Amino acid sequence: MSIPTTSTGVSSSNDGDQQEPFLVVDGLTVRFPTHDGLVQAVTDLSYSVRRGETLGIVGESGSGKSVSSMAVLGLHNPRQTRLNGSITVGGVEVVGASQHTLRSIRGNDVAMIFQDPLTALHPFYSIGSQIAEAYRVHHDVSKKQARERAIEMLARVGIPQPSRRVDDYPHQFSGGMRQRAMIAMALVNDPKLLIADEPTTALDVTVQAQILDLLQDLQREYNSAIVMITHDLGVIAEIADEVLVMYGGRAVEKGSTSEVLTHPEMPYTWGLLSSVPDVTADTTTRLLPIPGTPPSLLSPPPGCAFEPRCIHATAVPGDLCATTLPLLAPGRSAHHLKRCHLPDPDAIYEQFVIPEVAPEAGETR
Repeated sequence: MSIPTTSTGVSSSNDGDQQEPFLVVDGLTVRFPTHDGLVQAVTDLSYSVRRGETLGIVGESGSGKSVSSMAVLGLHNPRQTRLNGSITVGGVEVVGASQHTLRSIRGNDVAMIFQDPLTALHPFYSIGSQIAEAYRVHHDVSKKQARERAIEMLARVGIPQPSRRVDDYPHQFSGGMRQRAMIAMALVNDPKLLIADEPTTALDVTVQAQILDLLQDLQREYNSAIVMITHDLGVIAEIADEVLVMYGGRAVEKGSTSEVLTHPEMPYTWGLLSSVPDVTADTTTRLLPIPGTPPSLLSPPPGCAFEPRCIHATAVPGDLCATTLPLLAPGRSAHHLKRCHLPDPDAIYEQFVIPEVAPEAGETR
């Protein structure tokens, strides 16, 4: 199996203030009280993103990817959410901010592409009116000017005949066109940060490639920071500069995309890579799924959350994995962090994982 590790994000260069992270998440913890107990959706999550860069967040469903990103926009109901930690967007603190502050940030400084555009777009309003409304919220312009801006953005994202399709409704667009319309709405105010939550889900590979190319082109044009949430490591390899792997509501590995995908140091990341099909392999080759199921966030285990599913936990002396939560500590380098008790993950990866996932690569090594 081989995954390309070409990142195409544009690094900030001349602007001194652009060297500072635009989004900083520090110690974010999100809890949801329920009748069954306290759901610990996200625990002590920290990361940052600069303008012109792309951070990819990967993990199974329920790992906390979308919950943490919705917290950046202040979309959680404060009456039903216990939120701790710090989130700063362009230097503005989001946690505990007033609704007026959050409304000024949403859609203007930060925009989000939701996973399902058919449910995110209102079925009773035309595509153009929804894009125009998003523009007028943050700009003192007439309806005519907002409509012209909507047409301009539809053309920018590749919608054919935008002056005519601007009056169409969401159900009149194909899946790929709806996703493009969502991107147009997200970018209508030239946001400095774009959060893309599974933007290529349920799209065929051709449309998926077009959407990713579009995001990269728009990033180069607007120098936006992008947070890409996905299950697809192939998408991460193509578009992300850095990757954050989440499991059980925590970050378990973080580093540059090339480093994490070529030298992963966390068994959960090994499992994700092993689950990726290799189009060059023999058709009889079986995928290697991760055994077991994710932990309950109502009562997460005291030690490593991945320990019940980890086939390499026996390499750690005693019951350390089951009783002690590993720290997110530097691995191969100071910028490559991993949450694991394994004393020498590189040796285990090369000796046991690579020969099973990619026998030819193992023989070459």
